[in-house]
Amino acid sequence: MAYDDADLLTVREVAKQLRVDDTTVRRWIKNGVLEAITLPHRGARQAYRIRRSTLEVLLTSPKPIE
Repeated sequence: MAYDDADLLTVREVAKQLRVDDTTVRRWIKNGVLEAITLPHRGARQAYRIRRSTLEVLLTSPKPIE
């Protein structure tokens, strides 16, 4: 399934919307709390993209993030 680039958010964009640090978003991804697409990378950090729909579900979910 193909996604428009506008439908994919960076870790920084998600962190900004949730008002948390980038490291927190990365930890949620690694712990399976937040679903993300893993991109190939060459740098020190793993690159991820989060679907806008995933973020919207997270924002409307009554369950708190651990």
